[in-house]
Amino acid sequence: MTVFRSKVNTQSDSFRQNHADMTALADKLRALNARAPARSASRKERFEKRGQLLPRERLARLLDPGMPYFEIGNIAGYMLDTDNEEKSIPGSTIMSGVGFINGVRCAIVNDDSAIKAGAMTVAGGYRLKRAQEIALAQNLPFLHLVESAGGDLMNYTVGGFLEGGTLFANLARLSKQGLPVISILHGSSTAGGAYMPGLSDYVIAVKGGGKAFLAGPPLLKAATGEIASEEELGGAQMHASITGLVEFLADNDGEAALMAREVVSRLQWNTRCPTRPQQSFREPEYDPDDILGIVPVDYKRPYDMREVAARIVDGSDFSDFKPGYGVSTVCLQAEVHGFACGLIGNNGPIDPDGATKAAQFMQLCDQADIPLVFLQNTTGYLVGKDYEQGGMIKHGSKMIQAVTNVSVPRITFMIGASFGAGNYGMCGRGYNPDFCVTWPNAATGVMGGAQAAQVMSIVAEGAAAKAGAEVNREQLAMQEKMLTHMFDRQSGAFYTSGHCLDDGMIDPRETRQTLGFLLATVWEARHRDIKSNSFGIARM
Repeated sequence: MTVFRSKVNTQSDSFRQNHADMTALADKLRALNARAPARSASRKERFEKRGQLLPRERLARLLDPGMPYFEIGNIAGYMLDTDNEEKSIPGSTIMSGVGFINGVRCAIVNDDSAIKAGAMTVAGGYRLKRAQEIALAQNLPFLHLVESAGGDLMNYTVGGFLEGGTLFANLARLSKQGLPVISILHGSSTAGGAYMPGLSDYVIAVKGGGKAFLAGPPLLKAATGEIASEEELGGAQMHASITGLVEFLADNDGEAALMAREVVSRLQWNTRCPTRPQQSFREPEYDPDDILGIVPVDYKRPYDMREVAARIVDGSDFSDFKPGYGVSTVCLQAEVHGFACGLIGNNGPIDPDGATKAAQFMQLCDQADIPLVFLQNTTGYLVGKDYEQGGMIKHGSKMIQAVTNVSVPRITFMIGASFGAGNYGMCGRGYNPDFCVTWPNAATGVMGGAQAAQVMSIVAEGAAAKAGAEVNREQLAMQEKMLTHMFDRQSGAFYTSGHCLDDGMIDPRETRQTLGFLLATVWEARHRDIKSNSFGIARM
């Protein structure tokens, strides 16, 4: 037993200030998470008149009650398509996540047709695509609750249209990999969206509501002059009796959810994955709420990453790998919900010793088949004559090679600073971790705004001196102000998460539960036996 002994004084002024600052960010996150459900619920009367459940009510009927659910991209779209903060709806027009259906862990996408009629936005497309990618990587059945107006034509770009083809290709890839694709047609699925059910292995459709056609009545009349009703072109009953697109007909949304649960149940999916022996574990010795007081919002203020780990891992018990070497890089072996994991965190910038220490630790975890968890809080790799001559490039490259090439699962939490190549060495988004989750205080970028502005000023002064010209101090000051604003505006967690650069934002107090869920997900993925095929299941 190596239970960590905390040195945190929860009564200190700094702790209380940190707690207040972080609580304010957590409250902002909670308020933003409430926007889409509130907007959607405001359309309840309209849905009831049509005999429909609201999208979130459909999802609730589908999921196992009381079971954990990991939401993908909950802040995606925030301040992405509007400069009006009050009107920005985080999450956009699609919900996606990983949850349980009759005890089976599944990736689930749900069109929120109560917002913009479920039209596909940039953020919505990201949430859908990321759910597909996670299903492919983690060997999960994929379900889509469909009711969408199609692409958001008011914000159309040809690039978005071309990228949209990936969404359909991913459905074919899922089926080929042996991962069931199940669609519920709650409402309309038009044009390219018709290929959502078309590329599904099982389709459930709601009578009178579910529709799928390449061209609706207006487009058909405009293109060919033909006049036909929606039901004739793509109604649920027509597809169930004439085209064969629909396997199961439901009388209403609630029955459709029950049918989907039955389809999942009859797959007997969990028989193809060994049951993990029941693990007994102890909760941390310290209150997770302490994290809010330990971690300062200002990333320039130091703290001990071990204090955070002690509020996350089982029993606050971990082995500290080479604690006296490369001291600003923290490498810990521990368990979370009984799952072994190697945690790598930062107590500051990464020096040559820290880089080699982390590289060795990653290779050891890879050898023992232990997943890696990255707790990012670094201003990057250290620079300067001593560090350059000490082989910072060479040793930093070892770390990047290791993080790129290990075969074990990698889960990244952005919990503070993430600047320069430190983002890369600590398994940033560009390194395709299995999951990448953000805290609301995180800051990400090539460097801080003030530092970038100072660098460019030094460059400008050097260029002027070489040309024998005077430096325009007023112009230089304006440039510094502009650069500082540009860099700092993009570094904040709400910006990066809103611009779809992670898998979602969580309250720091939820880190242990989230990590436990994700470790269980990657464990199942690597122990599940799936039966792939050559082309995916063709609809007949």
